Amino acid sequence: FHDISWRTMLRQLQGVELRWLLPAIAADIFSYCCQGVRWRYLLKPAGKISSLKATQAIYVGLFVNEILPMRVGELAAAFLAGRWLRLPIAQVLPSMLVGRLFDGVWLALAVAALLILVPLPSELKWAGDLFGLATAVGIALFLLLLIPGVRKRLVGGESSARDSGVLGTLRGWFADLVNGIHEIRGRGILIPAAAASLGVLVFQTLAFWCVIAAYRLPVTVLAGVAVFLIVHLGTAIPNAPANVGSFQLFTVLGLGLFGIEKDLAAGFSAGVFLVLTVPLWLIGLFALSRTGLTLRGMRDQLRRGA
Repeated sequence: FHDISWRTMLRQLQGVELRWLLPAIAADIFSYCCQGVRWRYLLKPAGKISSLKATQAIYVGLFVNEILPMRVGELAAAFLAGRWLRLPIAQVLPSMLVGRLFDGVWLALAVAALLILVPLPSELKWAGDLFGLATAVGIALFLLLLIPGVRKRLVGGESSARDSGVLGTLRGWFADLVNGIHEIRGRGILIPAAAASLGVLVFQTLAFWCVIAAYRLPVTVLAGVAVFLIVHLGTAIPNAPANVGSFQLFTVLGLGLFGIEKDLAAGFSAGVFLVLTVPLWLIGLFALSRTGLTLRGMRDQLRRGA
């Protein structure tokens, strides 16, 4: 926002087509519903939870991420799912890790297709290649853990995994993690979860594009998708609460690659952030209130090892 024309931003705001904003909000909500469906399938080996409950936990985690840094909301979501399933967090985390792996696979495929269709700077190509490599390593590790012999070598005997002391606790957590990932297999789990993950990316992209249409930015559909993927990659690393700063930075950077002036790009970055974030705050707060817990209560129970 350095050295921009606030008058230009104001004129841009006055020209926003409101009819596009409701579809944007709806698509964003559908993306999180897809996450809830995916999590229900990935949690099947650990226990039975409804898609609605899973989505509620996701929204609570998102709400926590909006007010606290470093994505600690992931722990809040895992805590709630574990509480409803009567399981320790260590047995819930494998489903979350596999879900993130699916996200990475679809995102890497989308970036690869984009690099073929849309000319991008070499720096972004390098970032896309690095992300693709990291995703490939994650897939290899996941497939490796599905092999029973590998799991036994990593986990060892049951007694060693449950020794007392800090080292024993860490071994127990690691054993739960490895065993949990190993149990997430079979077409009845992986195929629906992969399809739901694709839905997450599609609906998030659609929400972003609807806001572009509302602001009437002169970019093509492919360019709009490219900007969304740039923002998605740029905010993948845990940072400030709600990705404030990094979200706007990568939005302006992405739009600038397609000839959008900084004043217009900065105004859009603020607008799309509010359109996609304010509903999340409201739904997340409502989801938290329905749990009967407070953030302090969850924090205290996490500290006690609940």
